[in-house]
Parts: sequence; C-alpha cells; structure tokens
Amino acid sequence: MESKCYYRELECYHKTDEKIRRRIGIDGYYDLSKLPSQTMQEQFRAFLLDRGRHVSLRTIRLNRKFFEQICAAIQRVKKPPDSFLDWDVAKWVMTLEMWMLENGVPLYRKKVSVYGTESRCEARQIGYLKSILKFLQPEDTRPEQEKDVWDLSMLGIQIKGNPIYNVKTLNFTGILQSAIREEVKRAIYLHLKQEKIGTVKREITSMSQFSKYLVDKKIEIQSCAEINRELLEEYLVYKATDGYPGSSSSNNILALRSVLESVGKIFRYDNLERLFINTDIPPEVQPEFKAYSDAELKRLNTQITKLDVQITRCMVIHQMLGTRISDTLTLRRDCLIKRNGLDIIRIQQVKTRTYEKPISADLAALIQKAIDYTEERYGATEYIFVDEKDTKRPLQYTTVKHKVLQLILKEDLRDDDGKLFKFNTHMFRRSYGVKLTELHLDDWTIAKLLGHKNVSAVKHYRKMSNQLLADETKRARAEQTRILLNNLDGWGEDYEQIRQNDRSQSRTQRRKNRCCKAGNS
Repeated sequence: MESKCYYRELECYHKTDEKIRRRIGIDGYYDLSKLPSQTMQEQFRAFLLDRGRHVSLRTIRLNRKFFEQICAAIQRVKKPPDSFLDWDVAKWVMTLEMWMLENGVPLYRKKVSVYGTESRCEARQIGYLKSILKFLQPEDTRPEQEKDVWDLSMLGIQIKGNPIYNVKTLNFTGILQSAIREEVKRAIYLHLKQEKIGTVKREITSMSQFSKYLVDKKIEIQSCAEINRELLEEYLVYKATDGYPGSSSSNNILALRSVLESVGKIFRYDNLERLFINTDIPPEVQPEFKAYSDAELKRLNTQITKLDVQITRCMVIHQMLGTRISDTLTLRRDCLIKRNGLDIIRIQQVKTRTYEKPISADLAALIQKAIDYTEERYGATEYIFVDEKDTKRPLQYTTVKHKVLQLILKEDLRDDDGKLFKFNTHMFRRSYGVKLTELHLDDWTIAKLLGHKNVSAVKHYRKMSNQLLADETKRARAEQTRILLNNLDGWGEDYEQIRQNDRSQSRTQRRKNRCCKAGNS
C-alpha cells in the first residue's frame, strides 16, 4: 500500500478554487509511514478519504499537524497497538495527553462563545483523535431503539417540532446507569409519538441530571424501581440549593415526573406513580418583561444593516410584523395578498393557526424583494428565508442568532445600561406590542395584530374584516413604520428608494387633503 495519502486524492481538493489548488500544488500529502502498522495506515487512509468529503482542503492541511502529533505520541509507546481499535478511547486519550504534557502542548484551549462568555475545552488534537476513533467504530446494526444515540429519521415516527430548529438525534449517554437508561428509552419512545421534540429533549436532560446526582452522591441505584420518596425529596432539596442554575425550575421537575411516571406504567413500578406530590412543583417564576427602547433599536438596526442582505431583510421584516421569530422564519412565498387595494399578509403560526393582517406598502415591497432574492437563487422553495445547506428547510434560528451575536461582539453594541446587547428576537415583538399600547389601541385590536389566540380575541376577530382592521390600525401601522424607517439609515439604495417613494406618496396625499379642505371651504 502507498505510504502517502496525497491531498489530490481527496474530494475536497477538487472542490477547491483552482487558484488555491495551484498554490498548494499536487504533491502535498500525509505520511502514513509514521503509523506503526499497516492496519493503522489503512484505517487512517479510510478516515482521511471520508473526511475529505465533509471538510475543506484548508481544514485537511491544518489537521496534518494533529496527525503528526498523534503519530509522535504512538511512537513513544514501547508496545504500540496494531489497530486503532485495540485500545479504548480513554487509553488513547491518555497516551496523547502524556505526550502533550512532555512537549509543552496545552491540554485545553480557551473558547469564547457568541454570548461573550469564556470557557475551557479540550485541545483540538484530542478532539481530532476522538473523531478518528469514532469513525473506525464498527457499524451498530441494532434496532434504533436499542442504541444509546437515536437517529430520529430512523425511528419511523413523525417528529413534532419547530422547523426553525434542526434536531436530528436524541442522546441517552448522559444517563449513566444502564438499566435506568433502558427504562427511560422505552418511555421516551412513547412520548415521541405524542409530544414535541423540545419537550422530549427536556425530559432526557432532566433524567441525565438525576443520573449524575446518583453518581456524584454515590447512591447505588441501578433501576427506577428503587427510587423512593425519601430519595426524591433529597434530590429536590439539592436542586433547589446546590444544583445547576435553572435545574429546579417547574418545567425541569415536570419533565422528570413525566418520564418517571411513564416508566412506572410501562414496567409496573407502582412506587413511581405515587412518587410526586403537587407541592414538589415550584411556582413558575415569570421573567422580567423587557422591550428595546427606541434608542436601542436605532443602535442595533444601524449595525444589523451590515449583515448579509437576506438576513438583514429578515430582521427588518420581523420587527415590522411584530411576529414570533418562528413565524417570521417560516413565512411562505405566497404570503402576500392584494385585497381591495390593501396589502395583506398571511401568517401561518407554528404554535397556533393561520391569520391575516394588513401591512404597509413599503413592508410588502420589502417582503417581495426577499421572495425575489430566494427565487432567483434557489427556485420555487416553500419558504422565503431558507437554509442554504438545505433549501427545503427554513432559515434556522441558530444561524440568525449566531450572526447577530457575532455582530454585537464585533461592534461592541451596548444597551441603554451600557451592557452588551443580549439579543432576543422576542424583545422586538414586545417592542411592537408596547408601541401599540402607547397608541391607545384597545386590547382586541392589539391581540389581532400580534396574532394572539384567546376567547375574547377570537370572538372579536370573527366580527372583523381585514378592511376594518386596516382602517382602525392605520395610525398604528404608520407609526410603527416611521420608527423602523428612522432606524434604517444607510441600508441600501433599493430600500432607500422604497422609503423615498413612500414619503413621496405621503406628501402627495397630504396635498390632496389640503386641496379638498380648501374646496370645501
């Protein structure tokens, strides 16, 4: 077997820009002879060829240093293994760490999140080694339900979830007791058929936290059948005092109860069905109601205009509509309607239902530009804002949030208190609602504009036509548009033209009104 694996053998090499390929040349390679056995050389070649399908050539070149460090760590072993599979992960990691310590290579690296918080994580060399070992593990042919990490697409269940979040797997490895883990799997499989994926993930998290507590406190329990009231009370006290922040919330406790009660029913553990009492669930603490001030909106929007044009459009439309972020990101290409000379938008709420409301001409024009942008690049997609990697899906919330948070850090954007902005898309919606209340609109009109669903709102909604809503909310929409327009200086020629046209139309209308008044007098 050839002892070298050349970059030109990899798929990413041929996908790379020709100028970069010429600069790199055709002779770059990994020297597989640094590995002690032919088996390991063959294993690593297979790993590298697969990796070349998923990462860039630049990453491949940077990773070569990690490969050589791993080889150096193996070479210091008196009796090296014949295969990467001869040792468990822990022994491999320990071998590499020993070499790193001897050669002054840090075991950890500093990581700064998009939230600005610093944390310590394992060195990239260790992560690279783990990725090699993970790739080489034999294929798990067991039924999906028996695995510790579930691929949701393999379960044959219609997953209930929000399309702006891409959840592909469920991981049970955080439940450390094997018997408890198997019991929880049975319960979760049933819950997946009825509950939303977010709820199910919260249930797994709650059981993982309980499992870790048992290990930390050296409580020798291997099955949920052994959980009693005394143990639960001790755990609830721990969560309320020494546990992780937020781990004692009502949602977390309710998730734990839900899983344990289902386990009790499935396995006929009578103790679990009577384990909880009502007072175990703490009252839900209402979060502080916050909304962006006009000054904060101006500072934030001035910088948001520097983002990718379609993400900027998304954020502006989100603010002008006053919708939930899930409803903004899932706007359909056919959402705009022209009715009786009015611009109407149809919003298909993820959480509740579909509703319509009038919008201004400039907002309709901006939405149409977003539609045109997507159609030109991706064709007839379902959504206006799409995930570039999979255009069948809407733009993912994490993508938007990550880009905006990066911008906040880069530009050092501060709120009115001098603190870094804590980006929260729902605060735009609250700001919208606050403006509506300041304009002295009645409750049912505000509920309609915000898409709220309750008895009184529904009752009035059924009595209202879009024409009436347009007439009664014209001043509110104009005021909201004025605020947004004032915050969008310098966003682009196209939008500036829209703004100028809108202002020109307004001046024309004012002249007409003056002429009418003069004629009447």
